[in-house]
Amino acid sequence: MAESILKPGAERLDRRTVLRWRNAVFAVFLASGLTFSSWAARLPRVRDELGASTAEMGLVVLALAVGSILGLVASGHIVHRFGSQRTIAVFFSVLGAGMVLAGVGVELTSYPVIVAGLVVAGAGMGITDVSMNLNGAVAERALRRNVMPLFHAFFSFGTMGGAGIGALAELLGVGVGVQLVVLAVLLVAAVLVALRWTQSEDVLDDPAADEPASTVRSRLAVWRQPATILIGLIVLGMALAEGSASDWVALALVDGHETSNAVGGAGLVVFVTAMTVGRIGGVWVLDRFGRVLVLRATALVATVGLALTIFSSWTPAAFVGIALWGLGASLGFPVGMSAAADDPRQAAARVSAVATIGYVAFLVGPPAIGFLGEQVGILRGLLVVLVLVAVVAVVAPAARERPATAAPQA
Repeated sequence: MAESILKPGAERLDRRTVLRWRNAVFAVFLASGLTFSSWAARLPRVRDELGASTAEMGLVVLALAVGSILGLVASGHIVHRFGSQRTIAVFFSVLGAGMVLAGVGVELTSYPVIVAGLVVAGAGMGITDVSMNLNGAVAERALRRNVMPLFHAFFSFGTMGGAGIGALAELLGVGVGVQLVVLAVLLVAAVLVALRWTQSEDVLDDPAADEPASTVRSRLAVWRQPATILIGLIVLGMALAEGSASDWVALALVDGHETSNAVGGAGLVVFVTAMTVGRIGGVWVLDRFGRVLVLRATALVATVGLALTIFSSWTPAAFVGIALWGLGASLGFPVGMSAAADDPRQAAARVSAVATIGYVAFLVGPPAIGFLGEQVGILRGLLVVLVLVAVVAVVAPAARERPATAAPQA
């Protein structure tokens, strides 16, 4: 690693230290995925416990989205004030506390308690996600390697593990509340330990990077830049593809394909497994073919997968579609984060803006699909996702590599 990218006095950032930083960010992404997916995989059970309709479940999902939007709106200012490390420590703990409260609400069959817990969890999740993406983007620059897809692969490892835990808990009859309490305690402790090996986003020697985000006005200015909007559209389409699957794949199989709750949970496992494979392989593919071609190809794969899931009447074919859907959606978000961080002068502000666009799609889109699904069926409601994924292929050139980042070091 070249010493020229380090601030004076930061010689402690030798290769071993930076690798520990990278591994700690892996742990944070993993824990975040575990927390969210362990809840999402139990949605069929939550629906059954509450006796809720699809529209009522949409309201439950909306509570998480509302909290997340509140967190996302505040995230850039909070990170600027306290730094990404401290922000992750505090707000991942808030996320865990919210999930515990939501789990208690399920055990009490209380809508108000569930909604309150999900609003709190959503706020913690939104702020944590922006913070960990920013910290990961700076770690990527310190490594001078294209590792953002691997950070998101660890999020997928977490969602895969959480989905598996949820499916197993369903089979064993473990209550939603018990599951969430145990996981929250373990994961908050793990994240607080991992953060000891991370570094501040200010550690790299790039004085100009801080200037555009030094005031509220300058942090908001990136929203007016065409590059931010176009990269945001890429992240929006792919984040919606990922978020809609996390919230609705299980119920789409149960209601649309008339399968059991356990089979519905297995569908989510298939999706997140395919997404994980795509992110692991994505580093090599991106290095070989570049962002634009890869984004266009993955958008096509996701479109085909969604079409199979929506229109196939044969459940095995729907599972193939879910796998293609996950594979195609795997790289849009991490590529968007890397593209947003290409310009070091505006990396922090632009990563925050693009992440906000993505997480709004990730969290607001699924409830909207739920309300639409109440009218036309959840499978037909997913047609909205198919259209927006197709848009990604059109705007993919916005993520083209800058010369300084086109060839990461091995």
